[in-house]
Amino acid sequence: MPREIITLQCGDCKERNYSTMKNRKTTPDRIEKKKFCSRCRKHTPHKEVK
Repeated sequence: MPREIITLQCGDCKERNYSTMKNRKTTPDRIEKKKFCSRCRKHTPHKEVK
C-alpha cells in the first residue's frame, strides 16, 4: 500500500498532536507542516515522526 499513517510532533514542546496519511511514493522524505498546538496554545511547526 503506498499510503501510510504518520504522526506529527510539535517542534517546541515535542507533544504528538496530529496523525495524517501520506503517499510514500510521491513524498519519501519527512514532511513538516505548521499546525496549532493545544499545549503551546499557538501555531508551531510540526514534523513527521515514526
